[in-house]
Amino acid sequence: MSANLLALGAIALWASLAALGVALSHVPPFLLTGLCLLIGSLIALPLSRFDWRQWRVPAPTLALGVYGLFGFHFLLFIALRHAPPVQANLVNYLWPLGIVVMAPLFLPGVSLSTRHVLAALIGFAGAVLAILGRGGSGEAVWAWGYVPALGSAFIWASYSLLTKRVPAFPTAAIGSFALVSGALSLVCHALLEPAVALSARDWALIALLGLGPLGGAFFLWDAALKRGDARQIGVLSFLTPLLSTLTLLAVRGEWPNVSVAVAAVMIIGAAVMATRAR
Repeated sequence: MSANLLALGAIALWASLAALGVALSHVPPFLLTGLCLLIGSLIALPLSRFDWRQWRVPAPTLALGVYGLFGFHFLLFIALRHAPPVQANLVNYLWPLGIVVMAPLFLPGVSLSTRHVLAALIGFAGAVLAILGRGGSGEAVWAWGYVPALGSAFIWASYSLLTKRVPAFPTAAIGSFALVSGALSLVCHALLEPAVALSARDWALIALLGLGPLGGAFFLWDAALKRGDARQIGVLSFLTPLLSTLTLLAVRGEWPNVSVAVAAVMIIGAAVMATRAR
């Protein structure tokens, strides 16, 4: 139960990413990601009681952390630039399904029940409705950007599972992952994006992003994975697109349509089904 609550905390923070991202849509994505990850890394200071030794991890573990945090965002931003955003986002949200179905491949002694598989499929169908319920077109339009979107989904799913295979490390070490990933994002900004001037309001929203969905959420997620069942957590993650959609609608002063309401029932039902599976 504690693991599921930690996962729900991370999911709730990620749900605010879209609304905050819309407010900062004028900021180049790699600059935004780099600044937010650097701010998010500071959470590790009080978490480790300012003990830098808790930030240290073996080189393979650090490489895994950078693979997850930097690799996921790098491919996602490429996908959003070269494919219709709604459909690219939908492909990216295969990562919760990937966590559920790939768990037996990455984690020894873990198997899938029929209930886990069914819950994952229902949850993904609900995610489809939640995303397309934003008003985007559901028409099938091929774009090569779907390939990096699928890659980003695989990276986050495999990263989440592989953190349970490396030598145990304190959750505060996520600060190292975010620090290095943020620095790499800023290098990408310097090489690929134009320079921009940020206002005081921009910095305030960037701080919220860094402390929330691009910072605090990663620490909660790691703590949840250390304590819980990756299959159950994967299905719970389907709540992310639903909550993200509801947050966007609330910010815009709009009511959810029928598809979003149906998605809520499907996702919550799938989460309940998965958490009861043995």
